Parts: sequence; C-alpha cells; structure tokens
Amino acid sequence: MSDPLFHMIQGGPRPVAPSSHAVEADGWVILTGQMPTDPAAPDAPLPDGIAAQTRAVMENLRIVLEGVGLDLDHVVQMRAYLTAFERDYAAFNETYRGFFPPDRLPARTTVGVTALAVGALVEIDCIARRPEGAAS
Repeated sequence: MSDPLFHMIQGGPRPVAPSSHAVEADGWVILTGQMPTDPAAPDAPLPDGIAAQTRAVMENLRIVLEGVGLDLDHVVQMRAYLTAFERDYAAFNETYRGFFPPDRLPARTTVGVTALAVGALVEIDCIARRPEGAAS
C-alpha cells in the first residue's frame, strides 16, 4: 500500500473544517464533503434554495477533482446530506441527475441531517477511482 497523499487544491473551496480537500491512496481519491460556498468569495451568502446550492456543491467537487487530475466520470460513490430531506429530496435529485449521464450514475447514499456547517442545505462528499496506470 502506498502512503496517502493529502491534497489541497489551489483556488479550491475554503475548507469549513480542518481537513484536506482530498486524500489519495492506491488510486482511490476520497473528497471531503463540499459546501455551497463560492471559492472566489468564501464569505459571501450561500445561494438560495436546494437547486442552486446543489449546483454550487457539485461545481466545488468538480474543482477539487480537476485539481487532482480527475473529473466526475471517475466518481464511483457519493454521499449527500440534506437538512430538509422531505422538502428538498426531489429537487435535489433533479439537479444532481444533470451532472451525470443516465447510464453512469455513481452509487449514492442520501441522509437527512439536522444541520450542516455554514448553514448549508446540502453537503456532498465522494470517492473517485484513478484509472489504472494514471499518475497521481
């Protein structure tokens, strides 16, 4: 087993907790949960509504993935947290679905929670797999 690599992505979203953007070991890349913050203005108000926040979170995940030389096509699993599960689940799914081809949806778990950092409605983390032979 190789030693883990701890990635902080230049220009990536500002972490809301003491964590790396991603940690990589043996071709597996585990991304820290991302929030709907704007990397260019991390203290700006969050976007309004679950659809806008979901898009922002997915774009932040994309930034981190690109920072390690990957993209959403490499994601094998996602875990989403929603603070208003019953209210937002359908709209979340509709927005989320637009980021993947219908035949390439990652495995996913979605959990209702009581609160998230920075007052967010949604947070998503994921696991990606680097292609065989690809450099980290």
